[in-house]
Amino acid sequence: MHKIQISLCALVLALFPFQSNAEETITVAWRIKAPYQYLENGIEKGYLLEQVKQIFAQAQIRTQFSVAPSKRIWSNFSTGVKNYCSFDWYKNSEREPVAQFSEVLHLTPPYSVLASPTAASHIFAHASLQSLMADPSLTLGIVDSVSYGTELDAMINASKNKIERNNVLPMIMARMVAANRASYMFIDKREWEYLRNNDAYLYQTKIGDLSGTPTGINSYIVCSKDISAEQMQRINSAIQKITKLKK
Repeated sequence: MHKIQISLCALVLALFPFQSNAEETITVAWRIKAPYQYLENGIEKGYLLEQVKQIFAQAQIRTQFSVAPSKRIWSNFSTGVKNYCSFDWYKNSEREPVAQFSEVLHLTPPYSVLASPTAASHIFAHASLQSLMADPSLTLGIVDSVSYGTELDAMINASKNKIERNNVLPMIMARMVAANRASYMFIDKREWEYLRNNDAYLYQTKIGDLSGTPTGINSYIVCSKDISAEQMQRINSAIQKITKLKK
């Protein structure tokens, strides 16, 4: 009888390898960016957040998800926090030395220009993004500790606009634009549609597109350097499977 039980246990282990049980739980930190990932009455929501949960489950990696500000997430990567991942981040030269990047998780839409009520007509009189960013009379609101993609980051650094840089959520920066504390900001239309439908403060702002705006940007799951090559391969395989199912 005991031999039969042992054989059954061996068969179960062979069919369902619990490699994740021998691994440490990975913290998956994420920033609030509705409608991709956000909290509603304390409940985690957002289609990208749910997709990432499916990816880690498919990869058989035990996780705990935790909301954190962008600045803290990248500080943790820079200081070498172990068993740590995050998602929906662009690649750039500052990030690649401190974290491992997965295969492409998501293609973000191009950024649009969200203009304040008092500056909208002036802003959309510009024929191109390059012209807009060369205008010293305007103030560009920037969410600190995030990247807008390599190309747009370079344009921001070279901009003649005044720069209003704050470590706030995009929705707070959008409110600052609505209150004319900044002339404009960059936001993608999916974010804008969600925020506008949930925040009456934003009704007077105007959104539009200008020529010369960079195209959509690839975003990735990023993990600390101690995450093994085998675990990253499982994550990449899961990304391929889950994102293919979503198409």
